[in-house]
Amino acid sequence: MRRIAVSVLTLCIPLALLGQQAQPVIAIRAGTLIDGTGAAPVRNAVILIRGDRITAVGAQVQVPADATVIDLSAYTVLPGFIDSHVHLAGRTIGDGDWQHAELVQSPAERALLGAAHAQQTLEAGFTTVRNVGNDGFADIALRNAINAGWVLGPRVLAAGISFGVNGGHCDGSSGYWPGALPQGRIEDGAADGPEEVREAVRYNVKYGADVIKICATGGVLSPTDSVGVQQYTEEEMRAVVEAARMTERRVAAHAHGNEGIKAAVRAGVTSIEHGSILDDEAIQLMKRNGTWLVPTLMAGEGVETMARAGRLPPAIAAKALAIAPRARQSFRLAVQGGVKIALGTDAGVFTHGTNGHEFTLMVRGGMTPMQAIVAGTTSAATLLGVERDVGSIQNGKAADIVAVRGDPLQDIAVLERVEFVMRNGVVFKREGQVVGRSANGIP
Repeated sequence: MRRIAVSVLTLCIPLALLGQQAQPVIAIRAGTLIDGTGAAPVRNAVILIRGDRITAVGAQVQVPADATVIDLSAYTVLPGFIDSHVHLAGRTIGDGDWQHAELVQSPAERALLGAAHAQQTLEAGFTTVRNVGNDGFADIALRNAINAGWVLGPRVLAAGISFGVNGGHCDGSSGYWPGALPQGRIEDGAADGPEEVREAVRYNVKYGADVIKICATGGVLSPTDSVGVQQYTEEEMRAVVEAARMTERRVAAHAHGNEGIKAAVRAGVTSIEHGSILDDEAIQLMKRNGTWLVPTLMAGEGVETMARAGRLPPAIAAKALAIAPRARQSFRLAVQGGVKIALGTDAGVFTHGTNGHEFTLMVRGGMTPMQAIVAGTTSAATLLGVERDVGSIQNGKAADIVAVRGDPLQDIAVLERVEFVMRNGVVFKREGQVVGRSANGIP
């Protein structure tokens, strides 16, 4: 039997190698390569891809005779972008009666709308996203459909149902009359006290959440709270973090106000989402704890623009106009203070597929173009815990690759106009045109 087993092994190993060698090789000729690590650009690089993985990269790499060549010698080539804060499933803010969509749209409808938004996001060059909350686990259904190949979209890490205090920013029944919607349920984003927040973590994990999202403070688009007020106590947030760690999940905390930010950082959350009102103490606390900032500058710009155009209810518009300039100032302080920053946009507050504008706003707010690129590639991958697979163009990593015309180190805005997108070794967009389906007709 031992001899038979050895014989089988000696047969299987060559067959496995043959199977690997049988996969076609793709060679990308890059005019300029920015690999996402922060290293200097490389001219006339070659990237070899076999299956869904990068197998070699560099200026000295030879193109195999049997390789399929993709000529991007007129382009700057970068890793697929990563957006650490999106809401794919559901209506975009400002789209019709968005405030009451929860009353008339089923989770199934939201997931289907999310599929359209996912394709728009992929077209923009974002090959990985973290979806930080949707009603009815619509984001998890969308993630599963993308993974199964039923719909096209980026790699999705999903939070399921984000939650906060009763009547707070995450509570889906806030602002409605009693009886209009179920009240005070974990299923609808409300959980109070250490025991209940632990149960909320476990509930989300049970139904497939990759990450836990909480609301530490009030928000802009919720109708009944102040944007900066702390909502969860530090004790409650510690309970969330402890329960999440026991399930190997990270915690993202929506937090605008300074005291809520500090409490969330002390409680051990992985990232502060928005971080609109920061002082020196908060910045130093974030640095000491290694807490990430996901600034969502596009969200601030988006709500400010809608408020000035009269497209938001008066109470929400007042919050938007007050918080946007504070958020820009806080971002500049965070950059100067050396806080770890990962790109995140809050897409869903504005039109999906325009996510690349966040790079422009980050540079406008004090980052160098290379710092902004790293924030949207390697740093975001590290925040999400997927840095072994994505975030840079390196041997062994997933073949997530984008290309733009022009030099983003001279004009960061070229990243808003992605012309080539590959995800997992499959070309989705080429020469500005989506491959395999119409680029039109997505609402």
